[in-house]
Amino acid sequence: MILVSVIIPYFKKKNFIKKTLNSLKKQTYKNLEIIIIYDDENLSDLKFIKKFKKLDKRIKIIVNKKSQGAGRSRNIGMNIAKGKFIAFLDADDLWKKNKIELQLEYMVRNKFEISHTNYEILKVNKKDKKVMRARMIDNYKNLLFSCDIGLSTVMLKKKLISKNCQFPNLKTKEDFVLWLMILKKNIKIGGLDRNLTTWRKLNDSLSASIFQKLKDGFTLYNKFMKFNIFKSLLYLFILSINSIKKK
Repeated sequence: MILVSVIIPYFKKKNFIKKTLNSLKKQTYKNLEIIIIYDDENLSDLKFIKKFKKLDKRIKIIVNKKSQGAGRSRNIGMNIAKGKFIAFLDADDLWKKNKIELQLEYMVRNKFEISHTNYEILKVNKKDKKVMRARMIDNYKNLLFSCDIGLSTVMLKKKLISKNCQFPNLKTKEDFVLWLMILKKNIKIGGLDRNLTTWRKLNDSLSASIFQKLKDGFTLYNKFMKFNIFKSLLYLFILSINSIKKK
């Protein structure tokens, strides 16, 4: 049975991590390695996190000496992961119980090296949920203007990750950059049209900071895609418009 490594960066998500780990524990696919990267210099939640390790021996906890951010923390997890496949799960998101089983079967059957799934957006204090649909992406140009890939829906083969192909040091958009890097290698991203993930949208999250999004979006185009200043600003404008339309 194929081993799947699940990478979870943790930073001040005490109110949500129990439900997140429960959604992992309920997975119909059991051959999992669960790697939690504790990225908070304040160790007050660490004892709480360690309780879950006693309940599930598949859990490993890595404690960062200094806060690295979500992207770098995921890189740390990927570097020690033993699984042939890697799946990402943020500490406040949830998986449907058959998420890993269905996605892994989909990837093996279609020979995909990376895939994503549909996901529903759960907003704070709101019962209505918006579903974002997964699509096949076969060219990086088809993703440049709008990143519709939910990070907690992604599964990929570990062999795709290298020193030159991992999450960059950005506070937001770090996942967007990695997907583009992979696509530029002429690797298709499969889209499984099944709603298997719940993304919890929090008002205090880094992804909610408009200024940070704009700053990192410009860096994405200018530094990583190597566009000139004017083209980077144009693409950032289009990306921002598309982001507003999705809300």
